[in-house]
Amino acid sequence: MIPDLSVDLAPGHKRGLLLRNPVMPASGTFSWGFEFEHHFGPEGIRRLGAVVSKGVTMEPRAGNRQPRVAETPAGMLNSIGLQNVGIDACIRDLAPQWARWETPVIVNVAGDTIDEFGEMARMLDGVPGIAALELNISCPNVDTGGMEIGQSVEASARATRAAVRNTDLPVIVKLTPNVTDPVALAKACEAEGAAAICAINTVLGMAIDVDRRRPVLPRARGGLSGPAIKPIALRIVYDVAGAVRIPVIGCGGIATARDALEFLMAGASAVQVGTATFANPRALLDIVEGLEAWCAAEGVARIADIIGCARPAPVA
Repeated sequence: MIPDLSVDLAPGHKRGLLLRNPVMPASGTFSWGFEFEHHFGPEGIRRLGAVVSKGVTMEPRAGNRQPRVAETPAGMLNSIGLQNVGIDACIRDLAPQWARWETPVIVNVAGDTIDEFGEMARMLDGVPGIAALELNISCPNVDTGGMEIGQSVEASARATRAAVRNTDLPVIVKLTPNVTDPVALAKACEAEGAAAICAINTVLGMAIDVDRRRPVLPRARGGLSGPAIKPIALRIVYDVAGAVRIPVIGCGGIATARDALEFLMAGASAVQVGTATFANPRALLDIVEGLEAWCAAEGVARIADIIGCARPAPVA
């Protein structure tokens, strides 16, 4: 038996977002995807459910001052600062290369303001090679936009509305965990037309260099990722999946197929993998193959059948 790993991340959307499997890279950990293609060939890209780009801003950005990363127990801190080529270069230079892939590309967009989210959605609408947008309202490493918007229910809703009204592409909203109630954010974005929710982005943290008596990162704070945040991410996915009707993408500390299965069973329809790829560049492919092997061994014909299976049965 060859299990069916396909999932639709925008079942209520007129364009839909059908993935051959539920595994994709997390934004900011995969660059634009071309290095992966170079190392693993076109077949490597075809094995992924989707590709998620680095965060794209209206203008090119050089990113934050070095050092930008710091290793921590069971994870890492990053403060990259959305270094990228800007939206014009994305449309002109990157999208034509993505258009030759069979795997859908989701562009992560990071506006400084709510209006910028709408403008960037308009600019990317209808561009060949782009299958969906992921709104980055959760980056903790910038001075404007990002988490500043994502910590407000009203601002998150307005950013979602601005994007949805300016594109026919499915809009995924990536939530920050650095709030008291992520569920309220998710429900507000769903109400404004989000096709799916991604949970979560990095958890705000810091490290101090005892010898220098200074923070390791120049901005002091950074985004914590890796296995250390998996229980947090899993709990938020579980809560959000129980509160919204649209698909949820789980992200945070996923390194193996069993990690991915936990998120799927909690209610996620797909997963994003980030920090694990720094230690194991083949992590995404290992997870896809691990899901196939698990489904075959367990007699699961369709991966969709296990989504949310760890949740309480609905009351009749």
